[in-house]
Amino acid sequence: MINRHTTIFMIRLSAFIFTLTFLASCTPPLVTNQLDTVKQRNTLIVGTLYSPASYFSDKKSSTGMDVELAKNFAKKLGVELQVVASSDLNNLFKQLDNNTIDILTTGLSVTEARLKRMRFGPPYYQVSQQLVYKQGQKRPRKIADLIGNLTVIAGSSHHETLLALKEQHPDLVWNTTSKQDPDQLLKLLIDGSIDYTVVDSTVLARNRRIYPDISLAMTLQKNSPIAWAMSNKTDDSLFSEVISFFGQHQVDGQLAQLEEKYFGHVQRFDYVDTRAFIKAIAKKLPKYQLLFEIYCGELSWQQLAAVSYQESHWNPKARSPTGVRGMMMLTLPTEKQVGVKSRLDPEQSIKGGAIYLTTILNRLPDSIPLQQRIWFALASYNVGYGHLMDARKLAVKMAKDPDSWTDIKHILPLLEKSKYYKRTRHGFARGREAVHYVASIRRYFETLMAMDLAPRLAPQPLEIAARIDSLVQHPIEIITLPAAQGSDVQRPSPTQPLE
Repeated sequence: MINRHTTIFMIRLSAFIFTLTFLASCTPPLVTNQLDTVKQRNTLIVGTLYSPASYFSDKKSSTGMDVELAKNFAKKLGVELQVVASSDLNNLFKQLDNNTIDILTTGLSVTEARLKRMRFGPPYYQVSQQLVYKQGQKRPRKIADLIGNLTVIAGSSHHETLLALKEQHPDLVWNTTSKQDPDQLLKLLIDGSIDYTVVDSTVLARNRRIYPDISLAMTLQKNSPIAWAMSNKTDDSLFSEVISFFGQHQVDGQLAQLEEKYFGHVQRFDYVDTRAFIKAIAKKLPKYQLLFEIYCGELSWQQLAAVSYQESHWNPKARSPTGVRGMMMLTLPTEKQVGVKSRLDPEQSIKGGAIYLTTILNRLPDSIPLQQRIWFALASYNVGYGHLMDARKLAVKMAKDPDSWTDIKHILPLLEKSKYYKRTRHGFARGREAVHYVASIRRYFETLMAMDLAPRLAPQPLEIAARIDSLVQHPIEIITLPAAQGSDVQRPSPTQPLE
């Protein structure tokens, strides 16, 4: 993952790559002024692999870190974006060579072999290549232990790594495929169709939330730089724009924002917790999913369900040592504010928690970007609105962005240190806990999204249909919190035992 401490490294590596690609270009360019070509057709054509890091689809849109970057780049050029997605990496390489696509934005590792046939833009994050196997099978601890079906994607950097390893390990054998993307290879691993595969660390981290039995055997290569690739048969016009674009995104913090959005919450993995959550999805969630769908309001039902699981593990009678109760672990003052008569009633608790969380969302400053508002609201739900505002003020004093969750999640833990909280209005707060709280909910939420659970709103039992009719006639009302209410209330730790 990229961070401020690696900026110098990235700049030097970019210069090194630029020099190598310039020296390697020994033939006259076949395509001149690529930038003009892109602007004349009014379309930037990028190629990408289907993968969690680069490009994936949900019911509303197709996105991913790399394609989001591509959208920003196309906007900078003032042209439309056309994405050519494929599970065949070699096919994408051919299209790049033939100039039918302008850029490969699939998050390619920069390797010596690839530098001979293409050139790369500035690196924007790093990954490790990790050999994985299924939990319960014998773990291979060295290359000589790889006995079984090892399959990797043809033309991938993982394939190149295995070719290099074979020079020291002549008995090493593997299969290649052009039919599966990284996610599908991991599914084959879980199904027992293959014994091993190699994936990037980002892909492993995201998939373990769905398949916790994917286990890391060994890291084959660390800190591989990831960058966009372009043909070395073109001039420098578009290439220069790519370098400028990434430089600006690094300076203005947008790269850090995107990295946090897609990868900032997935690095921490708890096998036991993940297994427990998946089990709860199968056994507990069906009892309450409809209520989450009915009362989610401005949220998605998966977001509301993820908050509830973090609070109570979907236990209607949950109790913390500090006295908060129920599915959404409401305090007595909050219970009164949102009109809940019984915190132990699942429907009332879910509805009350949704009202309170939506109220916080609407209370947040308008300057916070839409996509990040939920993380700010969750931090407030955990640590208190006043403490969140204290963190934002500290961010301004420290020349950080108060509207960026990337910055605020590093500021909140400072509220545990006297040199910082003494300078705030509301004093000490367990800010580190709030950061972990938000990260956990994000992981639960993305697991629910990835599992693509079918909505339960139709058909409904008559009594549920009546509730829906009532909800339509009397929608959730947003309450107005008094200025001091809830601002300095410290919620219990989500790691405390529940009854």
